[in-house]
Amino acid sequence: MPEIPDGSPPQPTTSKSAPSPPKPDAIFYTWSTFFSILSGQASKEERQEYFLERDILKEESDCKKCETQRDHLFKYSPTVRFMQSEVAKLGLDINSTNVRCKRCTADQSGGFDLNYGILLCANHMRNRGHIEDTMAHEMVHAYDYMRFKVDDWNLRHQACTEIRASTLSGECRFTREFFTRDQWKITRQLQECVRRRATLSLMARPACKDDVHAARIVNEVWDSCFTDTRPFDEIYR
Repeated sequence: MPEIPDGSPPQPTTSKSAPSPPKPDAIFYTWSTFFSILSGQASKEERQEYFLERDILKEESDCKKCETQRDHLFKYSPTVRFMQSEVAKLGLDINSTNVRCKRCTADQSGGFDLNYGILLCANHMRNRGHIEDTMAHEMVHAYDYMRFKVDDWNLRHQACTEIRASTLSGECRFTREFFTRDQWKITRQLQECVRRRATLSLMARPACKDDVHAARIVNEVWDSCFTDTRPFDEIYR
């Protein structure tokens, strides 16, 4: 017989206690919240909870899909294969063992660490093209860390590698901006995209004070870093 907290047996009752309400079905909750989001009725907290639950439910399938696409890109993407070769010349082997697909809770597509490798946020990837852009972006970082000895605490270094990564990865090409980010400008679209993304990335650094500080650092290194297309001969994508 189960015991209550004080150790004495429970007393019999004449009527059954009310059953606990059933836990909400995760899939039903996800769909119901999804329609609330579509209709604009969901709060910010409900939106966050929806995406978190969705990511947890689909973590395994998201990671498997990401890994399949990653392996395909290592075989067939000219950009990924070229960057893999160029980074290898500097002494760092980037392959499927150190390009890892994981579920991320932060609002990011990926990341790079010289000791860990490349992170791909599987739950944030839209398609193979998005994964290719992200891999190329992080591989430019890998090249810069090996070629130029980037200092994690030097904001000028960080701004420069972010400018180069956004410029050379293809993530700022016109079609990507137009169809996925609602950026419809025609003139100087590439430069504005690179500045915007580099500034946002720099703002996440602990040493960066605010958006004004980040924009100032980006401007200071812009001329030399935006025109530096190494290891490419020109902006390829």
